[in-house]
Amino acid sequence: MSEFRAFDSAAPIRVLIVDDQHLVRSGFTMMLSVEDDIEVVGDVQNGELALAAARELAPDVILMDVQMPVMDGIEATRAIVAADLGRVVMLTTFDRDDYLFDALRAGASGFLLKNSDPEQLVDAIRSVAGGHALLAPEVTTRVIAAMVGAGAGAPTTPTNGSTSLGSADQISRLTDRELEVLTLMGRGRSNAEIAADLFLGEATIKTHVSNCLAKLHLRDRVQAVVFAYEVGLIRPTESGSHPLG
Repeated sequence: MSEFRAFDSAAPIRVLIVDDQHLVRSGFTMMLSVEDDIEVVGDVQNGELALAAARELAPDVILMDVQMPVMDGIEATRAIVAADLGRVVMLTTFDRDDYLFDALRAGASGFLLKNSDPEQLVDAIRSVAGGHALLAPEVTTRVIAAMVGAGAGAPTTPTNGSTSLGSADQISRLTDRELEVLTLMGRGRSNAEIAADLFLGEATIKTHVSNCLAKLHLRDRVQAVVFAYEVGLIRPTESGSHPLG
């Protein structure tokens, strides 16, 4: 599993925008152009062009639409993450995107609604560029519920060529405390919230989180959420909110 390249916090965050609608690309570009620490380095209209642009432009964060012609956002995300070409935030609307759970499996670092406020867009880019995973509160429960369906809490069947992250026998690799931490991560708790829940120091929680990710071969906290749902630790109704940091 490849490691994401280091992000230089002293330089502007380089952003590539990928969407098949010109107005959407233009709108995001305008929103971001006023931020001193963000630079839009390009915009393209499909996943195939996104892959080429990522190789050429070396973006830190890629805002990626899901449904596009030629190559969709999930296939493009899988290729971009595999080649370590940047961190991907999926752009989504509730009513037409059916494969968001697959996007997480493909390696997306989070979701962002297309109608998000400018402040949310900027915060998401900064968070993901800094190495954090982000799930918009409005997205998390619906995505998991839609993909897990009536068998909520049971392992899901991958679709669209994706690979399942979780199997129940992997749980045996974790200590009891690590299992508690993983369950709380699956509910969207931050390190500080987990520390408060378990009456432990935040540094201790960070160690447990790192151990969970290493033992389960997960890239980040987004994949930890996916894993928790796939092995039945968490049901959709238990989903929390929020950025995972």
